[in-house]
Amino acid sequence: MKILVVDDEVRIREVVSEYAKVSGFECDQASDGLEAIEMVIKNDYDCIVLDIMMPELDGFTALKRIKEIKNIPVIMLSARQEEYDKLFSFDLGVDDYVTKPFSPKELMARIKVVAERNKTKTGDKFVYEDLVLDITGRSLLIDGKKVMLTPKEMDLLIFLVKNRNIALGREKLLNAVWDYDYFGEDRTVDTHIKMLRKNLGKYRDLIVTVRGMGYKFEV
Repeated sequence: MKILVVDDEVRIREVVSEYAKVSGFECDQASDGLEAIEMVIKNDYDCIVLDIMMPELDGFTALKRIKEIKNIPVIMLSARQEEYDKLFSFDLGVDDYVTKPFSPKELMARIKVVAERNKTKTGDKFVYEDLVLDITGRSLLIDGKKVMLTPKEMDLLIFLVKNRNIALGREKLLNAVWDYDYFGEDRTVDTHIKMLRKNLGKYRDLIVTVRGMGYKFEV
């Protein structure tokens, strides 16, 4: 399991990171909300431990943006103990709230529970209205009917969905879907996007063209 701890206090980050390693987790660190968002775009995490009071970008704003980018469980870790802050955090979609000072062992236990609960709740599926993408089973349902995709169309859709709301260049899509040994052209991506949109039917507009760059799956 891989986690991200976001706090402007080095000591807090180091303590959480050390206990995470002892618990068998990989752990990355970010010192503020902006850095956290950049790391979420580049990496996949099973859970994020997020402070509220930080420079550059506070925890509340960072939480909103993170939830827009990826569906990652977030635990707020804050010295603010007011009921308002806790309720506001849950309204924004936080999965748990831990106040400082805290027990690192208890935090590790909460991380495990939140991460497992999220996996049980969402499985390996992406659901948007009447569109259901089973990533593990590699199947797509729209309005309850199975949509037949070619293997590359499925690979492309899965990659777009996993990186939803992120603008992806054609070269990045070529490298990710056709791997680094594939010497294709931009037209290869464009052709597959065209066919994928056709197969998505009423959801074709979820794949947005980013002028001069590539595409993104926007929800």
